[in-house]
Amino acid sequence: MIDSFRQIARFLVRAEQFLDRLEPLLPPASPFPDWAAACAFRWRTRRGAGFLQPITRLPVIRLGDLQDIDEQKARIDANTRHFVAGQPANNVLLTGARGSGKSSLIKALLNEYAPQGLRVIEVEKGDLTDLPDIVELIDGRPERFIVFCDDLSFDSGDARYKALKVVLDGSIAAAPENVLIYATSNRRHLMPEYFAENLESRRVGEEIHPGEAIEEKISLSERFGLWISFYPFDQEAYLKIVAHWLQSFGCARDEIVRAERDALNWALERGSRSGRVAWQFARDWAGRQLAVPDRQRRPRSAPSTSPTTARKRSRNVA
Repeated sequence: MIDSFRQIARFLVRAEQFLDRLEPLLPPASPFPDWAAACAFRWRTRRGAGFLQPITRLPVIRLGDLQDIDEQKARIDANTRHFVAGQPANNVLLTGARGSGKSSLIKALLNEYAPQGLRVIEVEKGDLTDLPDIVELIDGRPERFIVFCDDLSFDSGDARYKALKVVLDGSIAAAPENVLIYATSNRRHLMPEYFAENLESRRVGEEIHPGEAIEEKISLSERFGLWISFYPFDQEAYLKIVAHWLQSFGCARDEIVRAERDALNWALERGSRSGRVAWQFARDWAGRQLAVPDRQRRPRSAPSTSPTTARKRSRNVA
């Protein structure tokens, strides 16, 4: 009997030692989000466990800072306003030219509606398979959440888009009424399209029916109820954006006019006249101007006539 107790005691000691070695290998418990710590969060994974990391420093950008995208801005602003007010609203897909303000619109909307309860959760493409867990975590909260996926696109054979389809509109469970998905992409259908796929299309009478590969790709983007397209800026719009940012950096009107030629050369070097390029130029040009002493920034006036030169001219005239 005593030997049995000793064997059990040795077994328990060895089991405890084994658990001590195993514990560092186990994923840590996910910390509960501190909803009062921030208005924006980023989904992170560590050793297999996901958690919401508060983002305490947000970019200071307002809807008024985004120039020459008034139609796009009005549509997504109305959709977000309805969502925050508890009215029906759609998931949003923003596609089009790079650097045209797609991501900046989401940041500006957060700054606009955060006092009314809007929150944003940024999710990277690699973590899309965790979307059901994220949605379950925020279901029932009083805040209104936008799950933000930036620069979203999928390669051929990438199965992660299926998790996004399920959350958008593909599960037997109803989507929570306090969650929407806003995504930005340079691809309208989020996935690459190949010429060979068009060969699968068939003609039935006067109708053209796309093949299964095309149908599969279109089915993802169609689950976004609101499509908003962005287009490249012309020269006039580009210079207008440059002027806005230079003014926000404290540049005077004459300095803004003087910067136009440099702004065009800057865009020419980068091969793009986008809002991002305009903002980058404005930061560079304003920084260089602020580093120059005021006396060197003043425009040169006509050279003054010295007293000696004046006397010589008087004698010549006489």
